[in-house]
Amino acid sequence: MTRATVPAPPQPTAVRRATRRIQVGAVAVGGDAPISVQSMTTTVTADIDATLQQIAELTAAGCDIVRVAVPSQDDADALPTIARRSPIPVIADIHFQPRYVFAAIDAGCAAVRVNPGNIKRFDDKVKEIAHTAGQAGIPIRIGVNAGSLDPRILAKHGGRATPEALVESALWECSLFEEHGYTDLKISVKHHDPPTVIRAYRLLAVGCDYPLHLGVTEAGPAPQGTIKSAVAFAVLLNDGIGDTIRVSLTGPPVEEVKAGNQILASLGLRPRQLEIVSCPGCGRLQADLYRLTAQVQAAFDGFPHPLRIAVMGCVVNGPGEAREADLGVSCGNGKGQIFAHGTIITTVPEHRIVDTLLEEAMRLAEHTEPEHTEPERGSRRGGVPDTDTLTPGR
Repeated sequence: MTRATVPAPPQPTAVRRATRRIQVGAVAVGGDAPISVQSMTTTVTADIDATLQQIAELTAAGCDIVRVAVPSQDDADALPTIARRSPIPVIADIHFQPRYVFAAIDAGCAAVRVNPGNIKRFDDKVKEIAHTAGQAGIPIRIGVNAGSLDPRILAKHGGRATPEALVESALWECSLFEEHGYTDLKISVKHHDPPTVIRAYRLLAVGCDYPLHLGVTEAGPAPQGTIKSAVAFAVLLNDGIGDTIRVSLTGPPVEEVKAGNQILASLGLRPRQLEIVSCPGCGRLQADLYRLTAQVQAAFDGFPHPLRIAVMGCVVNGPGEAREADLGVSCGNGKGQIFAHGTIITTVPEHRIVDTLLEEAMRLAEHTEPEHTEPERGSRRGGVPDTDTLTPGR
């Protein structure tokens, strides 16, 4: 019996930046904790059932921490139920009204995100926020965005959201909390331009030891948004900078989580999941490779075992070139040669390729010999949910 093994991910090339460690519910961020993946719901937070259903879907996709928007009192009123029933820690995203910060803390949210640049009367509320959050043991993310810098700092930098302006704003806002003895902070300095993001986070990394939340804001739809985020994250994470990430996409938030996990796995920062390897195609193709690859991708969606499946369009890009794959197919002339670890095991008609791959994958998975275990992450739960917590949708 051919056995599939789960290879350890490649070793990261950089040493992680030393940071303070904070606790977002049951998920540690910073220090030596694994890099976590975040997303944000797109539902109206006041619609509790819809929001919890989306959180369940995000959890099933591998999300570690979720953020919900709190623009109204109705949204704030929904937070206690959402925080209690969510299977992962919930962060309340607060803009404009400081009273919602206190509502989120009282509701049992795992953390609060604030952008001081657009919170009315923020300076006057820092002492009270610091005291309340400190008493509750709730961390705060200082989330600076290019589009909502503090007007005073923006003016100082010529009205431009430069990397220096982003970092100065973040550190100044942190200092307001530090004056009151509160340091349970993490920071983000987001911009839509990856080079600006890279420069800002590099400056921030030498200016403080707080954990950093990486993000490219307003990145756009996929693939543009995914590519922009991957470019910035790869550079920074390779520098050892970054403790939690969000891939901000215009689209379903589950796609953000999938992209975030794939970025980390590609950099050796998370164990790999199922991976589909396929050739780009050329004039040698004797099958509809693009359709077949899409069918294989759909068939293996949600497959729980971290196998590497190869879909090759001809004998050139066949078993030899995909030798490191656990399982694969080389197709042409209406047939598919199914191979495992470079050895052909059977040949089937084209219409049987997908089913045969699934059958062989299940057979291999039953004999998988893991060579490593996933790093300890702790429970991702923000608390024990009620028995009526919604289950992940498919």
